[in-house]
Amino acid sequence: MTNRIHLADNLEILRSLPAGSVDLIYIDPPFNTGKRQERRRMKVVHDESNGDRTGFQGKRYRTVDLGTSGWDDAFDDFMAFLVPRLEEAHRVLNPHGSFFLHIDYREAHYCKIALDQIFGRDCFQNEIIWAYDYGARSKKRWSAKHDNILWYTRDPKNYTFNYDEMDRIPYMAPGLVGKEKAARGKTPTDVWWHTIVSPNGREKTGYATQKPLGVLDRIIKVHSKPGDLVMDFFAGSGTTGESAARHGRSFILVDNNPEALEVMAKRLAALRPEFVNCQPDFTQSQESLL
Repeated sequence: MTNRIHLADNLEILRSLPAGSVDLIYIDPPFNTGKRQERRRMKVVHDESNGDRTGFQGKRYRTVDLGTSGWDDAFDDFMAFLVPRLEEAHRVLNPHGSFFLHIDYREAHYCKIALDQIFGRDCFQNEIIWAYDYGARSKKRWSAKHDNILWYTRDPKNYTFNYDEMDRIPYMAPGLVGKEKAARGKTPTDVWWHTIVSPNGREKTGYATQKPLGVLDRIIKVHSKPGDLVMDFFAGSGTTGESAARHGRSFILVDNNPEALEVMAKRLAALRPEFVNCQPDFTQSQESLL
């Protein structure tokens, strides 16, 4: 199957797909923070005359501001926007498929109620807590340093779960379990400690709400099989697509933000995805990257 990237309203794309056609769905929708999500992009260039920083072997570099990218994360009625998309996700999901909704504390409880109604409470499998430790600290309350990932299945008892594909993590007290078990490590629980995408790391794309590959790798390896179709209809920076391709899955990515399409096109250029509903000049510019 051809990997596809859509620039479109995701509800239209979902409604166009056959029932039961997608094996795994992960979405990271807006969190309804009431704020604008932005990230400033910069690069450094070698400039001995006007450099504002010193690098390796004393070479001088100049910082170039590439501007900011982002979008407004505020809705008058967030659930009225999200629920029709959750209903369509349920329809297009394979009978043995899984659905993951990545959200935070502001809307997690409303989303849980909606998903219980759409999928059925017996199809709720886990609330996964992605915990990280980065950023500012509050002086007025306990600092929020986690996101919520709700996992539902189409069938409460028959679904893809590749236990042997779980990555292993270190024991916190390896001396208590013996050398063999300590060397093997343990399987993760429903609390996943994983750093955010480093602002200075190779993985970063400059997209404001980019999620780390490590989180998506874990979901895709355990909850789908090679050759399966993975969908992300709030695709953002394209992390789901990169992870799917790395593990032999096909993908459909959807976003209505042209900036997101530009990031995904550059990030996934080597995979030669099909661009759908994009303007001809955009498609031609992406072909030049290949």
